[in-house]
Amino acid sequence: MALPTDSSEVQIISASGEKTNYLVPFALVTSLFFLWGLANSLNGTLVKQFQTALDLHRWQANIVETAFYLGYFLMALPAGYVMRKLGYKWGILVGLLMYAGGAFLFYPAAEVRVYGFFLFALFMIASGIAFLETAANLYVTVLGDPQKGEWRLNFSQSFNGISTILGPIIGGLFIFSKKEYTKDMLNAMPSAEAEAVRISQAHSVQVPYLIIGGVVLFVAFLFAMTKMPEVGLKEEKSSKNITIRGLLRHKHLVLGIIAQFCNVGAQVSLWGNFVDLKLDFARNQHLAIVEWLYRLNDTMTPTQIASFHASFALVLFMLGRFVGTWFMARIKANLVLAYYTIGAVLMVLTAMFTGGIVAVIAISLIYFCQSIMFPTIFALSCKDLGAESKLASSLIIMSIVGGAIIPPITASLFKIGPQAALCVPLVCFVYVVYFALKGSKVENA
Repeated sequence: MALPTDSSEVQIISASGEKTNYLVPFALVTSLFFLWGLANSLNGTLVKQFQTALDLHRWQANIVETAFYLGYFLMALPAGYVMRKLGYKWGILVGLLMYAGGAFLFYPAAEVRVYGFFLFALFMIASGIAFLETAANLYVTVLGDPQKGEWRLNFSQSFNGISTILGPIIGGLFIFSKKEYTKDMLNAMPSAEAEAVRISQAHSVQVPYLIIGGVVLFVAFLFAMTKMPEVGLKEEKSSKNITIRGLLRHKHLVLGIIAQFCNVGAQVSLWGNFVDLKLDFARNQHLAIVEWLYRLNDTMTPTQIASFHASFALVLFMLGRFVGTWFMARIKANLVLAYYTIGAVLMVLTAMFTGGIVAVIAISLIYFCQSIMFPTIFALSCKDLGAESKLASSLIIMSIVGGAIIPPITASLFKIGPQAALCVPLVCFVYVVYFALKGSKVENA
């Protein structure tokens, strides 16, 4: 899908009534969605890699996700403050510099192999992304015709879907080693040989993250050299009494924050347990696929194959965003959200009550259904907030912490069975349906 060619979709109407086309700024902001999707999708690779390189238990390696979401939660409000005082452009530049700085820190962290150093680097990347998401998600909704804000955000988020697919592939090709090392294998090796393997595993993240940091710095340079429209900045500076307490009087915003919390929590629960769910529902079929792929290319390790499996499911996620963007140009955004979320509810129920390969297909289709949820919930929650939008954006980004809170609840229910675990995302999706059909309606506060 190409960038919008109808200039009315990315025009700003000045006070004098003149229309100005901001296609270049829109394209630059859209590139940000690709960048943070890549960082997010590499986390699963890092969790696996750190277990070997740093000799960590599974629960220790999963602190990667905690550090990442903590950055979102703690930095969303400062990001909103910077945007209110200095504008969107400065919020984006600060975010890009923090992102690049965190990526570059992976090099010394890999040299010393200190887990806390890696976690700090990840926290810094996530903090930068919190700035980018707070700015960019809102910016594209106001950068043009207000009636097409949801369409523009879903269009830009489609490029996030592309990078989400590439992340596991990059991990499989350039970070994971060509030979699989288990804890038992390393424990059986002479200590010097095992240490050499761990050093090699740690160093494998250096070059990919140096390249990512360099690309992010280049994008920051492009932003610095481009004139970016500051939509509504004068209006915000004249509004002195914008407070969180005041924002909470907007019912659709409060319900939207809860919906985003549920959506992200359900997404991380399902994505983080995708392979485990496949094994629970259709172990024999899954292992047969792995064996078939291994025969096609016997240099691939099981970890690499699993990484590529995740990318196949994420193709559905990307397609869902492009299809949703097409529908949103023709149907009201809240109705598209409702249809997609009802689809997710039906797929969860199908997985719970069937099992086998049918359950695996249903879980895969949830990726398609979830594709438009984040951007559409975001746009509907910020609708008609005017000068309060930037602070509202911060609160919605803070709700991403649901990705750190809900998954442990889901994981605890796996002891009972996968059907019990799926009850958590089911409840989350039912609430999002309510928000789409009723909670998203703007009421006068």
